[in-house]
Amino acid sequence: MPPSTASTSPQTDVAILGAGPAGLFQVFELGLLGITAQLVDVLPDPGGQCMALYADKPIYDIPGLPFCTGRELIERLMQQIKPFAPQFHGGHQIRKLLQDTNGLWQLSTDQGFQLKARCVVIAAGVGAFVQRRLQVPALDAWRDKQVFSEIPSSIQSQHIVVVGSHNEAIQACLDLTQRSHPPQSITLLHRREILDADSDLQQLFKSACDAQKIQFKLGQVTDVRVNPQRMTHLQIATPEGQVESLAVDLLIEKLGMSPKLGPIAQWGLAMDRKQLQVDTQTFATQSSGIFAIGDVIGYPGKKKLILSAFHEAALAAYGIAQYLHPDETIPFEYTTASARIHQRLGV
Repeated sequence: MPPSTASTSPQTDVAILGAGPAGLFQVFELGLLGITAQLVDVLPDPGGQCMALYADKPIYDIPGLPFCTGRELIERLMQQIKPFAPQFHGGHQIRKLLQDTNGLWQLSTDQGFQLKARCVVIAAGVGAFVQRRLQVPALDAWRDKQVFSEIPSSIQSQHIVVVGSHNEAIQACLDLTQRSHPPQSITLLHRREILDADSDLQQLFKSACDAQKIQFKLGQVTDVRVNPQRMTHLQIATPEGQVESLAVDLLIEKLGMSPKLGPIAQWGLAMDRKQLQVDTQTFATQSSGIFAIGDVIGYPGKKKLILSAFHEAALAAYGIAQYLHPDETIPFEYTTASARIHQRLGV
């Protein structure tokens, strides 16, 4: 899927907010009807919740597949939509959604990215996935200076602390040990002895700890110590109820991803219990030209299943086609027999 570039067309038939299974399959259903789409997601790559939460865990309720991982499902969906060459804009969370005098929806982010569309499909799942942060107010002044979610490309820090317990946290510590000039100290900080990483990574981590390349410390950050120019130490509350000081030049937060509904809640769309309300014949919201599918919506009998989102995407595609061409009859065609669909698929 082509990434977002400066030359990318600023206008499309449909802008799809969310590039998880629902958003990707929406591209396919729209493509069958000859409707172009572009995808926008806060994550840098397509996949949504499938990739953020269970990329390598098995899924057993996808029709026709006895089981597949989240990663495999996304790869299959990406292959399926390839004939329609949709543009993907990763790393963008839409902040504003406004309709201009020509009826086009204008989408914009804080970073200055803009996209115009005749229709919008909100396929945001349970929300935009953002990095979890330590809830320690004293750290806020040092974010993007000494506190990061990723290790900066060039570092001269002597004391690096990584907070977390999953694969990403363990891998970050191991990667630091492999640098040509490793830091003076690498510490993994977690509140419990039990780690949530894969067994092979845990074994590598244990070996690095045994070789005194990494220190594993139990505790939680409660405060920081600073001099006028920088953060120098973390204040740690240990499981035994003691308070300790830990030297730090660079703090890396590897706490996983958390979904947040974000700006969608401020767009004036009808909601009930943080779920968008839709017409289940077309999956249109009460705002003309805005549709919604997947876990972000609610209706009587709704089940938060991927297969439900696929069904919703199919009906939404016909609703969108009728919205875009109100004076036309939208034909229903089978992929097994339609020459027009075969041409669009390149088969």
